[in-house]
Amino acid sequence: MTGPDRIGEATPEYIRPSPRLTYDDYCQIPPGHQRYELIGGAIRVVPSPSVSHQEALKRLLMALAGWVEGHGLGQVYCAPLDVVLSEYDVVQPDLVYVSKERSSIIKEANIWGTPDLVVEILSPGTARWDQEIKRQLYARFGVRELWLVDPQAHTVEVAALKDGALLSSQVYWVGATLTSPLLRGVALDVERLFA
Repeated sequence: MTGPDRIGEATPEYIRPSPRLTYDDYCQIPPGHQRYELIGGAIRVVPSPSVSHQEALKRLLMALAGWVEGHGLGQVYCAPLDVVLSEYDVVQPDLVYVSKERSSIIKEANIWGTPDLVVEILSPGTARWDQEIKRQLYARFGVRELWLVDPQAHTVEVAALKDGALLSSQVYWVGATLTSPLLRGVALDVERLFA
């Protein structure tokens, strides 16, 4: 039976009365079809990606993982995988690279610490969030490089950490070859990412 008296019961159990939620609270979210992130102690639903998003992710994962792992540099993982930056910050970037020197942050359940490289594939509903809020978050925790992949504009922005900020070092368009300040020698054909 439903009615106006039951509206107040719509708040899910896992939302705690404290001002900021923690990683422990985040782990109490019942499993389901939604993905979540915890930013500054606030839960955020991560929307389902589009086909163009997933196509770009698939191509980028194959190219980047093949190159990184083929050269013995570390590991590349894709979402959904929790990256625990702090007790109040848990994200699920589209791709992460962890160098072999920092492999101790790779745990069975998650990545517990800051990856060397984070890749976010932009969607119309999340682009501003990724470009502003998450970029600042990644810089604050010392992510060395961020790639912002835009399937609609067919561009990849590469930002490198400098003086506590992830500053754009290059924007690559179709026809260009993406290179990385962090991963010297990597060369990815931007056109193939969006084919």
